[in-house]
Amino acid sequence: MADSTKPTTNPETLALHAGYRSDPHTGSVAVPIYQTTSYEFQDTGHAANLFALKELGNIYTRIMNPTCDVLEQRVTAIEGGAAALAVSSGQAATAMAIQNIAATGDNIVSSTNLYGGTWNLFANTFKTFGIEVRFVDPSDPENFRRATDDRTRAYYAETLPNPKLQVFPIGEVAAIGEELGVPLIVDNTSAPVICQPLKHGAHIVVYSTTKYIGGHGTSIGGLLVDGGTFDWEKHADRFPSLNQPDPSYHGAVWTEAVKPLGPIAYILKARVTLQRDLGYALSPFNAFLFLQGLETLPLRIREHSRNAAAVAQFLQGHSEVVKVIHPSLQDGENRRRADTYLSGGYGGLVGFELAGGLEAGRQFIDALQLFYHVANIGDARSLAIHPASTTHSQLSPEDQLATGVTEGYVRLSIGLEHIDDILADLDQALSSVRSAVAAE
Repeated sequence: MADSTKPTTNPETLALHAGYRSDPHTGSVAVPIYQTTSYEFQDTGHAANLFALKELGNIYTRIMNPTCDVLEQRVTAIEGGAAALAVSSGQAATAMAIQNIAATGDNIVSSTNLYGGTWNLFANTFKTFGIEVRFVDPSDPENFRRATDDRTRAYYAETLPNPKLQVFPIGEVAAIGEELGVPLIVDNTSAPVICQPLKHGAHIVVYSTTKYIGGHGTSIGGLLVDGGTFDWEKHADRFPSLNQPDPSYHGAVWTEAVKPLGPIAYILKARVTLQRDLGYALSPFNAFLFLQGLETLPLRIREHSRNAAAVAQFLQGHSEVVKVIHPSLQDGENRRRADTYLSGGYGGLVGFELAGGLEAGRQFIDALQLFYHVANIGDARSLAIHPASTTHSQLSPEDQLATGVTEGYVRLSIGLEHIDDILADLDQALSSVRSAVAAE
């Protein structure tokens, strides 16, 4: 926590103050953009200490940067974690989260309820690395236990999975992981602030900062947040990469190397090995832009949630809509999980299915005027897409259904426009679908 406030856990305050007060040299209140590749060492001893991890500091912007550092500190504070690492995209964050502890011959157990890009990464690209991903239905948390063996290195899930929007049972699966020695990694991209997975037992949180954290649709980025709560030493046999000498960093044993620094073995290894070697570096300029978005995130996510709930109610009564997907309309166990893990709103995403299937979905998208037709979520402006023909089109029909995508499914990311204007655009687009069907 920065010196600018008394200790607090309130995200509204942390988003503005954590990790930075002003520039010590100029007094600048805005976080400077340190657009530099390198940093001058004080002397050879200082340089040697940095490379030997005897002290932490800036070496090269591919590994760390002062602007990125403030973003990392602020999100860490909001999440209640131990440390974070900013990377070049949400996909990079997901990939690194797994690669940091899994290697050829290992496996992870993942929820089936995933964003299409993550599904493709897990089902196809990771196969080329020799990492198996076992997909299980999260409606029964015990499915994670059943899929676990001695080579399982992590559980993976999305808090508010896009497109199913069925909140993941974080605490239940985290408890299974604690028992078996398997950490839970949660993608919280769709539910920042309204869910803090670490407080419910998750061990690692990942973000696409491209989405709600930025909110402006100008920059690509990602984050990993280490909760600092998983005991990697206790399960040394399961995590040799953290407990045995690492030949890529002069034999460092990460659980030993970090003891003077705190419980950050996972995130430090990710920074000085994977980030160094694979180069998933976040641009300092993009980090600066994400900081601008982060300042208003707690306010924006509440308005996104309020508008989305109104849209869900509107769609619920429309003749062209056969199903609306939103946590506020769920019941039973899904609603219980939503109310347990989300606080202050149900997020800004709404899904719905059109009776006319694939062609109706296309007709609806093409008729929108206020909504932007883009492959993104979380902008301040309202967005829409037809996943079956775009974001999930590379998946087989069976895999599409497993992730929650039908031919007539439309995903909406509800923005901050006046709700009357949002509903008016949806109404006229739905009317165009009705007219097209009538003309046939």
